[in-house]
Amino acid sequence: MKWVTRERVKVDRVACPWLIKKFVDPQAEFLFVPADKVMEVATRERAIPYDVPNVEFGHHGKECSFEAIVKKHGLATDSALALLAKIVNGADTDNTLWNRPESAGLEAIAEGFRHLGFKDDHEINAAEWIVYDALYAYCQQIVRQGDKKL
Repeated sequence: MKWVTRERVKVDRVACPWLIKKFVDPQAEFLFVPADKVMEVATRERAIPYDVPNVEFGHHGKECSFEAIVKKHGLATDSALALLAKIVNGADTDNTLWNRPESAGLEAIAEGFRHLGFKDDHEINAAEWIVYDALYAYCQQIVRQGDKKL
């Protein structure tokens, strides 16, 4: 599968490729293009658009694109992944849906990655995915401990 979204990635546009590669399609390819070209490129490349307005894998109400992918692919049965989705949501939105305290830290980290001088969005994704691996491990531990705030 090919996926396409807006360039200059931050939270959702890094979290979604991580999620897709890890849990949906390990062979997925990602294209990052100017916002006004996403739908054109999606059509031309037969790519799935995400994190843009009016698409299946976009924001719906207060839910973010990451949550749309989790739902569509039945991944919410993984409690740690469902918790990670809440954290990603808060970092990508105003954090009023789930009020996760971790979200502010993820937003700061994501913003920091944008200023490290990577040459493109592919490099940012490659570097930042370790953050999502770590957050997923954190969420697994929270679930194992039976955190009541889930």
